[in-house]
Amino acid sequence: MGLFAEIKEDFVNVYHNDPAIRSRFELFFNYPGIWAVTWYRIANRFYRNGFRRTARFIMAINQILTNIDIHPGATIGRRFFIDHGIGVVIGETCIIEDDVLVYQGVTLGGVSLTPGKRHPTIKNHAVIGAGAKVLGDIIIGENAKIGSNSVVVKPVPDNSTAVGIPARIIEKGRDKDPLSHNKLPDIDKELFEYLLKRVAVLEHILMQDNAEILEQDLELENIYDSFLKAMK
Repeated sequence: MGLFAEIKEDFVNVYHNDPAIRSRFELFFNYPGIWAVTWYRIANRFYRNGFRRTARFIMAINQILTNIDIHPGATIGRRFFIDHGIGVVIGETCIIEDDVLVYQGVTLGGVSLTPGKRHPTIKNHAVIGAGAKVLGDIIIGENAKIGSNSVVVKPVPDNSTAVGIPARIIEKGRDKDPLSHNKLPDIDKELFEYLLKRVAVLEHILMQDNAEILEQDLELENIYDSFLKAMK
């Protein structure tokens, strides 16, 4: 596919990924992500043909204008969309396949100084939430979703969701709509629910086997209630 055909496809793709867009004016002046990808595609052509300093210079100017840092040596597929975009970092050996959606503050970085593949591979239709950090030579599977502010250091299977620090796989077979951010599971809520139920079970056991402890507990509750009333 030719360079200008790829760029045209990127611009058209904005209308499929952002319901907020209303006009071409907004497309040209309010979407730094699309301009960062456009300059990347130009710089990548220079980079692959041996003009690496030129490519780096182009992306340095792009970084100043858009606050998005994409290494010209990265491999990015078709219809790549960076929504909002501020603070996105994409490393040199990163591979991004087709129809990937990335939000602001995302880092696709490395964890090694050793030459070679040291950045992640993002498969088709993956979604990387705002502020997420995907680090190292790992694979994020097709249709995978990375929750906002997660730190991913291990591979994520196809059709899975990963959230947390470090990120854990917590759901499979979920909604594949890239904009269904409200359907990410709340693992903190689930953990607290478990702890509360566990405490309730333990209290029930103690109360059944220790009548004296129950009486003392009730006495302490009364003292505490009296204290609270006295403070009013």
